[in-house]
Amino acid sequence: MSAPHLTPVETQMPDLEGLLMAQKKACAADPMPDRATRIRRLDKLHNAILDNRARIVAACNKDFSNRAGAETELAEIMPVLDGIAYYRKRLRKLMKPQRRHAPLTVMPARVEVRYQPVGVVGIVVPWNFPFFLGLSPLVGALAAGNRVMIKTSEFAPASGALMKEIMAGIYAENEVTVVTGGVEVATEFTKLPFDHLVFTGSTQVGKIVMKAASDNLTPVTLELGGKSPAIIHDNFPLDEAASRIGFGKGFNAGQICVSPDYVLCPRDKVNAFATEFSDAMKKAYPSLRENPDYTAIITERQKTRLEGYLEDAAEKGAEIITINPKGESFDGTRKMPLTVVLGADDSMLLMQEEIFGPILPVVPYDTMEDAIAYVNERPRPLALYYFDWDKGRADDVLARTHSGGACVNDTVTHVGVDDIPFGGIGPSGMGHYHGEEGFRTFSKAKGVVRKGKFNATALVAPPWGNFMYKQLMMLQKFRFRRRKIK
Repeated sequence: MSAPHLTPVETQMPDLEGLLMAQKKACAADPMPDRATRIRRLDKLHNAILDNRARIVAACNKDFSNRAGAETELAEIMPVLDGIAYYRKRLRKLMKPQRRHAPLTVMPARVEVRYQPVGVVGIVVPWNFPFFLGLSPLVGALAAGNRVMIKTSEFAPASGALMKEIMAGIYAENEVTVVTGGVEVATEFTKLPFDHLVFTGSTQVGKIVMKAASDNLTPVTLELGGKSPAIIHDNFPLDEAASRIGFGKGFNAGQICVSPDYVLCPRDKVNAFATEFSDAMKKAYPSLRENPDYTAIITERQKTRLEGYLEDAAEKGAEIITINPKGESFDGTRKMPLTVVLGADDSMLLMQEEIFGPILPVVPYDTMEDAIAYVNERPRPLALYYFDWDKGRADDVLARTHSGGACVNDTVTHVGVDDIPFGGIGPSGMGHYHGEEGFRTFSKAKGVVRKGKFNATALVAPPWGNFMYKQLMMLQKFRFRRRKIK
């Protein structure tokens, strides 16, 4: 894809194989970096982010034509700094070998699991959060002791160019390297024999990436999004639900993989919720066109796609409620107003595809059983949001639905919590990063059995039928008797 506002991307194909081989050679020379080396790499990134904070905000603003500076601070900068702090504090514990149980058949022995860097990690970055979605997995990969290659998005060229400059200034090319370029570069990048590949993007492209990785048996972490539902219980205050859902939908103009994609609302409260949502958004964004707090759509093509969803829904009978407090025109800009859609059904494009923009369908339900069934009949989403003060009912919904992550009485904020894993399930992705799970994702859990001078195995070794073998079998029969099934 291309759009008029984008600066030209590199047309020359970088030496991807050469870059990868240099990093693999460096891995072979230092396969298990010590804690001090890992901390030093994380600290370099920490300082570089602080030194370039204003430039990061400006680059994101340029790529979007208007991106709220607060959104870049909250979603691109602060979570990465938090992630670095998380691993700095816990790295000693995470790197320590774990003692495990030694079964009778290997005693006497010490059994442990050692976590070794996988090697070189490839990261493919999308355009919607061009720093966070590259640097967040980078932090986990560096904490685990790996080298990293990053492919930035051609649809966020200013951000990609800045990231490349920053990384080149603090890391050797065989530690961390950034490549830019168009779809041809991205295609060749995903074909490289990485030791692990992280991709964030659409489900359709995720399938292509996974197929390319399979040729090299490269493990993948896929963050793919999907249609994340927000369910409002009948007892939950509508104004509170509207405000909290509105925060997640208005942030980055809904261009978030975990943005609330549609709302399931009690049937007799649909119109009231639409009113409350409109009021909440008018308060948050009293104007739109010249408001620096309201982010634009990344490209003309994406804006045309979203407008097409609304046209399709209107043609098929949906009610379109445009939230435009001042009645402004958006000609000549890539901004578009938040829009509520009532009467949406499965025949409409906006109920078939991930919206990824400032459009919110509200779907009525009659009972909570109906709402849960509606979610479970569809592909498993990256996130699920449930609004209910009752903890027992919330726990029941969490137990009976599948999603990559969830918030109760909130939206999108779970992504910024460092101590829980972030990842999808099924069509919304696979694998995790963030927290301890991120460290494990980018590590090989190597099981080790360590024996001393006394070799007990020799006592039961062939020829079979010896005394110790017979004693062992008798003991096993005693230990592993048939269980009574209740």
